[in-house]
Amino acid sequence: MAGEITRPGGQEPTDQETTSGFAVPRGLELPSSDPDHPTSEFAIPEGLTVAPRTEPHNEFTPAQGIPAVAWAKTAPWQDRMRSMVRLPLAERPAPERVARGGDDETAPAVPRVLDLTLRIGELLLAGGEGAEDVEAAMFGVTHAYGLDRCEATVTFTLISITHQPSLVDPPVSLSRTVRRRGTDYTRLASVFQLVDDISSGEVTLEEAYGRLATIRRNRHPFTKWQLTVAAGLLAGAASTLVGGGWQVFLLAALGAMAGDRLAWLAASRALPEFYQFVVAAMPPAAVGVAWAALHSSGGEEVQAAAMITGGLFALIPGRALVAGVQDGLTGYYLTASARLLEVVYLSVGIVCGVLGVLYIGETSGVRLDPDVVDRAVRPGIQLAAALLLSLTFCVLLQQARNTVLPATVNGGIAWLIYGAMHDTAGLSPFAATAVGAGMVGLFGQLQSRYRFTSSLPYVTAAIGPLLPGSAVYLGLLGFAQGDVNTGLENLLSAITLALAIAVGVNLGSETARLFIKTPGLTTPIGRRGAKRTRGF
Repeated sequence: MAGEITRPGGQEPTDQETTSGFAVPRGLELPSSDPDHPTSEFAIPEGLTVAPRTEPHNEFTPAQGIPAVAWAKTAPWQDRMRSMVRLPLAERPAPERVARGGDDETAPAVPRVLDLTLRIGELLLAGGEGAEDVEAAMFGVTHAYGLDRCEATVTFTLISITHQPSLVDPPVSLSRTVRRRGTDYTRLASVFQLVDDISSGEVTLEEAYGRLATIRRNRHPFTKWQLTVAAGLLAGAASTLVGGGWQVFLLAALGAMAGDRLAWLAASRALPEFYQFVVAAMPPAAVGVAWAALHSSGGEEVQAAAMITGGLFALIPGRALVAGVQDGLTGYYLTASARLLEVVYLSVGIVCGVLGVLYIGETSGVRLDPDVVDRAVRPGIQLAAALLLSLTFCVLLQQARNTVLPATVNGGIAWLIYGAMHDTAGLSPFAATAVGAGMVGLFGQLQSRYRFTSSLPYVTAAIGPLLPGSAVYLGLLGFAQGDVNTGLENLLSAITLALAIAVGVNLGSETARLFIKTPGLTTPIGRRGAKRTRGF
């Protein structure tokens, strides 16, 4: 009968007995197993031979092998390390040891290399660099010194790096906390130059430590009083952009300089940055309210609005906004959330300072009409004001002198594009702002690739003329007058324009990286960026 089951010993099953469906069929004999020597299901079957392994065993080598990557000596380290960051750990090529001369026959100590890497990453993150660029610089240092299995983690206040020699060796991990952040793009450029020299094999580990200590000790290129004068000129130039005259230029400059000195005083008393922004926003608003109180005609109200708007330009945290959106677009959501939260807190500080002064003015009988705020079209004067605004932003950012002229010209080009699209063609301010910011990001990335340095010195100052100072002022004025709907509408417009600036800058930078191929750079096989779900 088909399907008959044989009992042990060859006996036939009876009707009263129940057998298992997993019993051994009749005629099939299993090999006897030795209870003293059990075998595994993964044992090699009899008659199958496996060739002996000749190459050294590497736990991190994938089955298909590591893709070959050919880096040209002239290729910027930013491009090479950004490709490394975007590759999975198992697909990253092993580093090539660079001959550094001297007595560097032995590899440097792993903790020393990781410590140097963290110190460099700390300076870059504290200077406002994006999280992906910080990771690329950290990979550049570890890769140059022969550590190929490293993972760097960058958040807003904490950076860490881990090196694991193999699966059986314990990992080495170090971390540092970024407690203070400042703006000094000269120091930022020096750190990028140091990473470039390390990547090219020109600097030993001890020499790198010495240069890093020198960079930390270097004084800022501009003094506090020079920064105060620059803040005043920036406010005056911004007030000219929105229709102010020469009197408005002077008064807006005086108000911004007074606010800057109050912010320095608050900083010297160890007050948090939020309160520094509160006190810095009050003098420009007070100057505008005082001017409106002394002059009652509609034309003078335009001048008062221009004074307050000019003072706001020097305080809007455009640098942190651009960095936050850039981190979000590149996948560093935790750092992006922290940066954008910082923008929110600083903006609330500005709101508190300006809104308090405007409310006092309204309750005192000083009427500021939001309908009179209308930017007059004066192409020649406004272009000169935009160039001056970008120039003074370069001073406030402590940029190196060789980057001031390109950044200033970049800001003028951005304003020309905005004026041609908005004033001449009649397009929406959002589209004009996004295209102007996109050109800023494109030209800034090209200039940074030419000099093998960060793009921030060429981008941050150039977006100054595009900042939404008028929309912020109108929103705060609406709240002060009790018109919440108008206030929210204008503040949302300011947020939209700010996001257009940030997205435009990032898109321009990515366009430069996408379509401009570095000579001699072979694209590695594998994943350049993570594919994410499409919402389903």
